Amino acid sequence: PDTVRATELRAECARGFEGIVRRLWPQLEVVVVGTAHGAEQLYCETLRQADCKGLPFYCPFYRAAGALLGVNLWPEEPAPRFLLCPDFAFYEFLPCPPEEEPQTVLLGELWEGREYGLVLTAWPGEYRCCTGEVLRVTGFHKQCPVVEPVRRDSQALSVRGESIPEDRFCRSLCRAVGMWPGARLVDYVCVESALLGTSSGACAPHYEVFVELRGLRDLSEGQRYKLDQCLQEDFPIYKSFRFKGSIGPLSLHLVGAGAFAQLREALGPPGPMPRVLREERLLQLIQSTIIS
Repeated sequence: PDTVRATELRAECARGFEGIVRRLWPQLEVVVVGTAHGAEQLYCETLRQADCKGLPFYCPFYRAAGALLGVNLWPEEPAPRFLLCPDFAFYEFLPCPPEEEPQTVLLGELWEGREYGLVLTAWPGEYRCCTGEVLRVTGFHKQCPVVEPVRRDSQALSVRGESIPEDRFCRSLCRAVGMWPGARLVDYVCVESALLGTSSGACAPHYEVFVELRGLRDLSEGQRYKLDQCLQEDFPIYKSFRFKGSIGPLSLHLVGAGAFAQLREALGPPGPMPRVLREERLLQLIQSTIIS
């Protein structure tokens, strides 16, 4: 009903969407996000480069297993880290890498610089669970540990037991995309070939990677191999399995624009999209929009 504002919006949209958030709301000071670690950094980076260009991002809280666990007291730092609040839940930690007979340690027994798997007893319900979250202790605020989320052990690729975490796979993929001139990664998903059955071919088990790109509509075989090369350089165990032939060369598929928007609709309520999909119906949505 506000025709003046509607005219302003049309004019700004006509100028393009780079930096549009600040142009529409000039007094906006910060963008608050729910998660900003692991592979979710991809979405934040996309917003920083386009719609929200010039605005700082702030992730105020750390949540896991449905519980609020920590608070980010350093909003001006680019990488979020969180103060674990002792009265939010009962925390236990498993040292990483795991020991032969793992014993949990408590909040006051953590060491700076080490990584731990989070075991949580949260209320209401007071159930005890291993969350699959791995945290790195970056320091202490008074006597309370300050942590940064590193990865989710539940989100890892493994066709021969190599166990590549999603955040590190994402880094390798972004490095490969940087070698494709003009390409910008919009979204991706990677699955083990066994999920696709006979449609993945008769070669050894391998990774099936689906990517949505902007600025590039096709890839040469040499460009496609860059991703496999990056994985071999970043993960010696993957390189070993590739050399032995027990893991086949990955298959890289380009999907049409909007394929991952369809995925989010299929997943239901908004939230982080799992990188390692385990539902064939979601894979079919991507496969239906493969362009190469």
